[in-house]
Amino acid sequence: MRSVGIKALNSRLSEYVRLAASGETILVTDRDRVVAEIAPPRAGRSPVLADAVLAEAVRSGWLTPPILPQAGPPPAAQSVAPLSELLSELDEDRRDR
Repeated sequence: MRSVGIKALNSRLSEYVRLAASGETILVTDRDRVVAEIAPPRAGRSPVLADAVLAEAVRSGWLTPPILPQAGPPPAAQSVAPLSELLSELDEDRRDR
């Protein structure tokens, strides 16, 4: 475990981030008082940011995962009407304006 002052952290941030990525915890200090901690990702944390944000939202209770996983592909889309009919209705609607 290392400690670093805010000024030194600011000037060599990438070095300390690499240390954290390799497993080391860095304590950030301001006037000899610990104000923050840079630590390696927790076990099980996704390396993809979007996945990590979603996982954190589930852990904090903001989101609830689906009860049953979806089995198979999604259902096929059913057309409402043929395209020619939709276009003719659209033309009629535009004529009224």
